[in-house]
Amino acid sequence: MTTTNRPSRSPQSAGPPPAGGSRRARPPAAAWISWVALALMTTGSVASLRPSPTMAVYGLAAVFLYVVPAIVFLLPTSLVSAELASGWPGGVYNWVALGISKPAGFLAVWCQFAMTIFYYPSLLGYVASTLAYVFDPDLATSGWWTAAVIVVAYWSGVWISSRGTKGVAGLAGGGLVIGTLIPGALLVVLGLVFLGRGHPSAAPMSASHLLPAWAGLASLVLIVNNFLSYSGMEMNAVHVSSLRKPGKEFPRAMFLAMGLVLLIFILPALAISWVVPSDQLSLTAGVMQAFDAVFAGFGIQWLTPVIGILLVLASLGGMLTWLAGPSKGLLLIARQEGYLPPFLQRLNGRGVQQNILVAQGAVTTLIALLYAFIPDVSSAYWIFSVITTQVYLIMYLLMFVAAVRLRRKFPDHPRGFRAPMLVGLCGIGFCASLAALFVGFVPPSQFGSGSPWVYLGIVAGGALGLGLLVPFLFYRLRKPSWRQPEVSSS
Repeated sequence: MTTTNRPSRSPQSAGPPPAGGSRRARPPAAAWISWVALALMTTGSVASLRPSPTMAVYGLAAVFLYVVPAIVFLLPTSLVSAELASGWPGGVYNWVALGISKPAGFLAVWCQFAMTIFYYPSLLGYVASTLAYVFDPDLATSGWWTAAVIVVAYWSGVWISSRGTKGVAGLAGGGLVIGTLIPGALLVVLGLVFLGRGHPSAAPMSASHLLPAWAGLASLVLIVNNFLSYSGMEMNAVHVSSLRKPGKEFPRAMFLAMGLVLLIFILPALAISWVVPSDQLSLTAGVMQAFDAVFAGFGIQWLTPVIGILLVLASLGGMLTWLAGPSKGLLLIARQEGYLPPFLQRLNGRGVQQNILVAQGAVTTLIALLYAFIPDVSSAYWIFSVITTQVYLIMYLLMFVAAVRLRRKFPDHPRGFRAPMLVGLCGIGFCASLAALFVGFVPPSQFGSGSPWVYLGIVAGGALGLGLLVPFLFYRLRKPSWRQPEVSSS
């Protein structure tokens, strides 16, 4: 999910399975990219400051909690999706449809879309808390303020997207610089100066705190957020065929990207933990809490609203660039196979899938209103983040199974890149994804003392209901008249 202004990337459109074992055309010489450029593209699409407060709760142990998911999830998804993208165009639907079945392919592309329904309330919850520091920091804890910002920002984005505005995609690149690199570097540098002036770190930084304190599974639940932060690698894998020597250069690109992503994730999280005590840390406003505290120490607190505006603009830019992507991929498959009713397949005069965006927005609005009724904004933010992650992980489980089956069914099918030890990578990625999915049902010990059954009901209802039940009903209720392949090909 990933917030990242996570995610700040657009999923590739899923298409029909390609004909037989035809070899994919290599790009012209002008289209080649270097492995360093691919590493930077990948870093830009994954890295973000948004998940930093979640891991800052753990202090120095955030290093361990970032590195482990990177090894067992980020690396397998990168290498496996690269093989799939270099052998079968069309995205996750084609991979899973060919490797498992068409219904499973529909489930995969549905989950890629459905995760955004909960992702936007969590992303815009971060935007609301950040924007509060521009006007009044006390608003960061107001559920009504958060709900209002989500509703206004989301529907404004739908209006802009429905008009087919061009040039919005360029906001993503600018968002990486103004919303991640500049604020992140500033936060780390000022944090180091803060410590250098003799201020004690709010979190212990001794070697004995490198591993998180174990107080039962609930004490480590927040690690699930890192799976969302690292998600989306299947989008970037499509570029593997643009490398001159994919077999050698793609692993280099991924290891460099992983190192850069870890730096961007870990250093700001540590900087926040130096300045803001964990028991006072807000999951949505933690970045601004740290900036406010550091700026106050240097007598430049007037810069806090400026940083807030930069972070908000970057997050909104990322939302706009990604808003229509997943729904467009779902629409193409739904028309070809008849998975959605005609009402949801209609386009407006500018060729935008407005009805899907409006239906998605209606659900997003209802979810946003929960911020007004869940007492703790951080708790609401976490619930939406974990549901987003779990729905997305269903897609990854299917992708890992499909990759193994495709390797065995079509061992000689031309691929621009062959992942080393594919079965082992898929096994590690599958087990890690499954473990993260189950761990997400455990209430985190860091926040609140509410009923675990209420938490379980909300998370299970959102993740399993939206991720499994809804697509099952669409599939069972589909009619032959729902197919409109001639429209989708136009």
